[in-house]
This record gives sequence, structure tokens and C-alpha cells, in this order.
Amino acid sequence: MRTRVVLPLLITACLGAQAQDAPPIKPGLWQVQNDMRMPDGSAMPDMSEHLKNMPPDARRQMEARLKQEGVDMSGGPQNLKVCLSKESIAQNNWQGQQGHCTTEVLSRSKKSWKWRSVCTDPQARIEGEAIFSSPQAYTMRSVMTSTVQGRSESTTMTTRSQWLGADCGGLAPMAPRR
Repeated sequence: MRTRVVLPLLITACLGAQAQDAPPIKPGLWQVQNDMRMPDGSAMPDMSEHLKNMPPDARRQMEARLKQEGVDMSGGPQNLKVCLSKESIAQNNWQGQQGHCTTEVLSRSKKSWKWRSVCTDPQARIEGEAIFSSPQAYTMRSVMTSTVQGRSESTTMTTRSQWLGADCGGLAPMAPRR
């Protein structure tokens, strides 16, 4: 189960390493909605229940740490808010913290980026595409293949991101990669 909890973060994290140029998106507050599908096509179980069952102190610490890193999980793991500064976008940290992935850019245009990643922790291969419909909206689709209990499984994730505004309120910007 640990691997499945990490998968949404891993899929989105690999994009940070995939390009030299910044994506054509605006800095500010973004709503990020994730739809993850298991190999049988069913939706990934909602992790909100898992979060509710965490000890209150542990949950507060985790939420506080994520807010310092520019992520607000108050809408649940499938419905995040993130704050992106010009610097985090310019350094391609617009989709999360860096994973243990090597990424090959297959193609890139003003409206679409395609990539392939090989990750080591957990081990996985990811094929993906980000479609930029405007500076205020983009959709990312990824297929991740990994080995779970000795079997190869493919998980599909669709992420829809919508710009909410230039002001992030009390949410800190995601830190640029170091």
C-alpha cells in the first residue's frame, strides 16, 4: 500500500526534471485535481479517510510541512492547492518535489510536452503528456508501469490544473529545486 500512496506524488514529481524551459503557465495559486485509475480501471481509493485516521498531531505536522512547501491539502489528496512563484516555475518545480527519476523529453511545443521517465524509488516507468490550453490551465496525463507484488501494473493519472489568481494568500510558494 505504501507504493500506491507515493504514486500520485511520483508521477507529478518527474515533470520537474523534464525540461530546460519553463512551462507556459502563470505564477500564483493553482487548484490541482488528480484522478488516478488503478489497473482494473477503478478509481484510486480516496486517501482522505486515511488522513482523517492519522493521529491529530501527525496530521497537523504533515499539513504544516506541506504548506511550508507550497501545498495545501485541505481539499484532500485528490484536490490540492499549490502556490507557484516565478522562480519555482522557471526552475521547473511546478508539479512537486523532485523524485528519483531520469526523464527523457520526447517532444515539446508551446501547447504540449511529452516525456518518458524511469524512476528508482519506487521503481517505475512513466509515459506522459502535459497539454497547456492557456497560461491559466493545463491537463497532464500519465501512465505509470511498476511491479507490485511481482506483477507488472499500469496506473493512469489525469491531473487538471486551474489558475486561481496571483495571490497565494497564506500559502508559501513551492521552493525551487536545489
